[in-house]
Amino acid sequence: MDGSDSGAWVASLEQDRASLGRGSIAERVASVLRDRVSQGLVPPGTRLSEEAIGAALGVSRNTLREAFRLLTHERLLVHELNRGVFVRTLTRDDVVELYRLRRLVEGAAVRELAGAPEQAIAAVRRAVEDGERAAADQHWPEIASADLRFHQGVVQLAGSPRLEEMMLRVHAELRLAFHAMDNPRRFHEPYLARNRELLTALESRNTQQAELLLSVYFADAERQLLRAFDHPPI
Repeated sequence: MDGSDSGAWVASLEQDRASLGRGSIAERVASVLRDRVSQGLVPPGTRLSEEAIGAALGVSRNTLREAFRLLTHERLLVHELNRGVFVRTLTRDDVVELYRLRRLVEGAAVRELAGAPEQAIAAVRRAVEDGERAAADQHWPEIASADLRFHQGVVQLAGSPRLEEMMLRVHAELRLAFHAMDNPRRFHEPYLARNRELLTALESRNTQQAELLLSVYFADAERQLLRAFDHPPI
């Protein structure tokens, strides 16, 4: 990235202005910006313009700075002295830590499968179908988004709103790591079938199979991402 705003994603923020009237405005602004990161619309290294974003959302500079502070605490943004606020660029160590956390949380959630609410499995199913439709349309960024919704559905198996909220932030950070892949289709497409296979295990309430599939899944995905971080494109 050249450190500048792309412009298009900032302009699209205007549609979210109406939702900022509920709850803490700074937290709502942070939620809107986090969603854009989770959708892959704001790559690592992007400079966030206070003027442009504040105008698009209709919020004060102080409110926006508080939202930036919240997202910096979540490790999505970084403040660089005399330069501004940027979307954070992850490191190899970040990827290792993120996958360690995912194994702990999603692995534990799968072990709750026997008593998991049906709506959690329904969320996983919708994400699988969304990913397959995106592949049919060859919309590879949307496949990445659907994949993260898939894993958010897995987290819902545990039935813990606090855990779900925490993992929304973790998955937003993980989406930043996906930008390291120079060929999104080659990275994401093979996981469509694996998501479908894991869904089948969840629907049949086969905890042992689901846990095994998830473990291998994470090992392969982490290995691919680490390879990309070790050998970035020139």
